[in-house]
This record gives sequence, structure tokens and C-alpha cells, in this order.
Amino acid sequence: MRKLRLHELGRLSIDEYHEAAKLPVTVVLDNIRSAHNVGSIFRTVDGLGLEQVYLCGITPVPPHKEIHKTAIGATNAVSWEYHEDIAQLIVRLKESGHKIIGIEQTDESTSLAETIFVLEDELVIILGNEVDGISTSILPLLDSAVEIPQYGTKHSFNVAVCAGMALWEITKQLRTV
Repeated sequence: MRKLRLHELGRLSIDEYHEAAKLPVTVVLDNIRSAHNVGSIFRTVDGLGLEQVYLCGITPVPPHKEIHKTAIGATNAVSWEYHEDIAQLIVRLKESGHKIIGIEQTDESTSLAETIFVLEDELVIILGNEVDGISTSILPLLDSAVEIPQYGTKHSFNVAVCAGMALWEITKQLRTV
């Protein structure tokens, strides 16, 4: 066994990535504090071939040294926009037919393991602040809330880890259709 060299991985160039078909999944970052988390999520979105990222509220935006450190260039490939007001953005996306899903622990959350995602839906996945989660003001705008089961002592996963787990499960389901 040996590790593959970068040229053996067969990855797309940035231009090829821009032209490639993407899964109809948009990620919204709601008041994420850490630029490292933002960069990590950009890298995950790139790796999974998702449509775009919206950065809202206090979420740091590229170009940013700490985003670049973890994104390692993914901000050049992934389409992104900044919106100060997440509620206005979510209303607009909802009106255009997107299904709005918050990754959040609520009294109506379903387990990620029990949630079925369908390719016909244009999904918007919202990830919230590292301490406060998704803004309470947008909870009524969600079509559903999904949570990742936990078996330890902590109340939540790191938002970038959460993004990786949730987006992997979503794309796994969408790519096996």
C-alpha cells in the first residue's frame, strides 16, 4: 500500500469545477464566529460538489487569512455570497422553491439517520453559530430541523464537524438515487 500523489487523484481544476454539475444543495452559514470553521466548510462543500455557500451576519468572508488556512483554495472554486440579513435570504430562497433544513436541536428535530433527502428538492442546509446555533428568528422559516445523535457529554458537535457529517449523509443519499 502507498499513498497516492496529488496528480494521481484526478481532481478537477478550478475552471473544470466551475463547469461541472453540482448537487442542488446550498449551505447557509448563520453567524459563524470562527474563520477556521468557515474555511473547513468551504472545503467540505468543494469536496462534495455542492452548489454554493451563503455567509450571513457576523460570518467572516473571503479573502481572510484564517479562512484560507483551512479552505486551502476552496473559496476560489465554490460559489459564495454574503448576506447580512439571513431572514431575508431564507424568505427569498423559500419563495423560489427551496426546501429549508436547519441542522439544529429543536423540539421537532428528526435524527439525521432517519431523515430522507430527495434529489428533486433544492435543499438549503443552515448551520448556526458555534454557541447559539441557528438564529431563533428563522426557526419558523424552516421546513424541517435535523439533528445528529450524540452519545457523550457535550451538547453539540463543532459546526465544521457537524457540516461534514450532515453534508456527507445528504450527498450519499442524493448520489445513490
